[in-house]
Amino acid sequence: QVQLVESGGGLVQAGGSLRLSCAASGNIYSINVMRWYRQPPGKQRELVAGITSGGSQNYADSVKGRFTISRDNAKNAVYLQMNSLKPEDTAVYTCNRVHSGGMSYWGKGTLVTVSS
Repeated sequence: QVQLVESGGGLVQAGGSLRLSCAASGNIYSINVMRWYRQPPGKQRELVAGITSGGSQNYADSVKGRFTISRDNAKNAVYLQMNSLKPEDTAVYTCNRVHSGGMSYWGKGTLVTVSS
């Protein structure tokens, strides 16, 4: 089993920044993909950004140029630097990790609220 714990959420004004962290522990595989998803109030969950163990990144169009995903393989951690936040970025942000064998693990999420 793998446990994922997110941190860094909170309340911020529009235009501000937050940095989310997600730490993984347990039965860690070195080959994996880590992703951040978000679920805005009343809406479906959507992919925000992903990063492979080799460092390849992808982003949702809505966050390109504002959000940056990074990882520290030695710490089994992934980060999401969120700049120029907008009210529409308000959501529960959840960390996901997929191992090379296909096993997928989820954190419990952290709430980000952006006020206008």
